[in-house]
Amino acid sequence: MTVESEQDVQGLLACGRLVRRVFERMRAAARAGVTTAQLDALASAEFARTGATSAPQHFYDFPGATCISVNEAAAHGIPSPDCRLRNGDLVNIDVSAVLNGYVADMGESFVVGPVSGGKLRARERICRAVKQAVQLAIDEIRPGRSLNVIGDAVQRVADRHSYRIVENLGSHGVGRNIHEEPSYIPRRNPKERRQLTEGLVLTVEPFFTTGSVWVEEAGDGWTLSTAPGELIAQCEQTVIVRSAGPLVVTAAA
Repeated sequence: MTVESEQDVQGLLACGRLVRRVFERMRAAARAGVTTAQLDALASAEFARTGATSAPQHFYDFPGATCISVNEAAAHGIPSPDCRLRNGDLVNIDVSAVLNGYVADMGESFVVGPVSGGKLRARERICRAVKQAVQLAIDEIRPGRSLNVIGDAVQRVADRHSYRIVENLGSHGVGRNIHEEPSYIPRRNPKERRQLTEGLVLTVEPFFTTGSVWVEEAGDGWTLSTAPGELIAQCEQTVIVRSAGPLVVTAAA
């Protein structure tokens, strides 16, 4: 989507605030003993209260209001009453919604419970690194620049921390649909010829891992996972490209 009016900006901001609020409530409730189905129910209730609909349900008939992926699961994890969180779990919550015709999309990975010991600190480090990569990439976004400025910024952070970037989960345009053009992998690509344009709405959404660059689909037909024992973390924001500076519609308050 390309923003064409102040109404578009306000519509995207309203949707962005909603998905951020839902994410924060889910994250606050993500404690040991809570099921991912219970977390998803919080999102369903808030969507119903505000007149929004879940974007993955609306566009893809996904079997949950949100995607909740645990440990090796990277994305599109189905909320389940059988998936009970434990301290130390590496969890990704991805929230996207349709509100008054506008779509915003965000997600973050985090560790459940108190973090102690080298193994758990490693999980927290990868979450911090991918979040930093997203912020540095957003800082580079301006009209007229190559789309590659995003991938280049993400790559610098990944290389600094010796993480790898998943190559079959990409960032994308958003705004009227959950997945629009441009579709791209947020890693360095000197051959990228597309440019960022004024008003373009897109996500910045890298996945960092400690090994694999490819995720595989599980038997449920939805969940995408890395190899057992590896760490994977994602961060995602929805951004409007502006000459005055990027506007992150899903930013934390």
